[in-house]
Amino acid sequence: MTVSKAVGCVWLVPTPLGNLGDITLRAIEVLRNCDAVACEDTRRSGQLLTHLGISRPLVRLDAHTMNRAPGILEQYPRLAYVSDAGTPGISDPGAELLRLALELGHRAEVLPGPTAFVPALILSGLDSGRFTFEGFLPRSGRERRERLKAVVERPETSLIYESPHRLHATLTELAALCAAHRPDAPERQASVTRELSKKFEETRRGTLAELAAHFSGGVKGEIVLVLAGAPEQPRPTPDADHSALAAGWAAEGKTLRDIRELLQAAGLRKNDAYELALRALQGVAPQKRGADHQEPYDPD
Repeated sequence: MTVSKAVGCVWLVPTPLGNLGDITLRAIEVLRNCDAVACEDTRRSGQLLTHLGISRPLVRLDAHTMNRAPGILEQYPRLAYVSDAGTPGISDPGAELLRLALELGHRAEVLPGPTAFVPALILSGLDSGRFTFEGFLPRSGRERRERLKAVVERPETSLIYESPHRLHATLTELAALCAAHRPDAPERQASVTRELSKKFEETRRGTLAELAAHFSGGVKGEIVLVLAGAPEQPRPTPDADHSALAAGWAAEGKTLRDIRELLQAAGLRKNDAYELALRALQGVAPQKRGADHQEPYDPD
């Protein structure tokens, strides 16, 4: 494999979260053959390049120096970008660099590699079929309250990056919001994974209250909080009111499908709505339904 020599290409290159053995062969090749390596922290990225035996110009490019990006792209047409750890473009300036490069007509490639939230999601043991990546939450104010409320009410799993000094407060807030949102539901399950691929890697699972108690004394490291989705709202079971509604609709001549859909709109599950609609139609006097009446049929 060879690195493209085309002019004007930006590579977003993932770097290890902690274990240097997680660097990929392709990442090494790109870093060796690019014109320069842009990074958030030249000291930290310099240590990685030294470990890999790579000598490339290092250019600081972070949220505070992104205005330099056009000039850097002109000076170094084949530019690799690395974040402090993990895959650039997720909760770091890599995404802005990529957008700018594309606007200027450069090619862009994103290499696959380490990212913290995917292993944390799998380690949590929670539902991974559907999830939302929240990144870092706002630190305070209305925006934070609104984001936390959205997280609590969301039916799918949520993944949050959190700092050590805010973890306990976030767990406590989420526990209170979950209890207020669904006081009838079991306590919400969650997990906290920190220091992925490092010596003191830890994943702690439990309810939000249990996790808040465990981490009340403080914690160190880079953290991913995984929160189970909100439980499904309980649906009502058929009662006399539903039966009366169904009977009235049947007397009006509505079809099985119409009655079933109306009952579903009233909150009943599809099977319950179907059975109640069928009973209502069967209970209508034959003379009111016409001599040529046929048994109801619901194509759905």
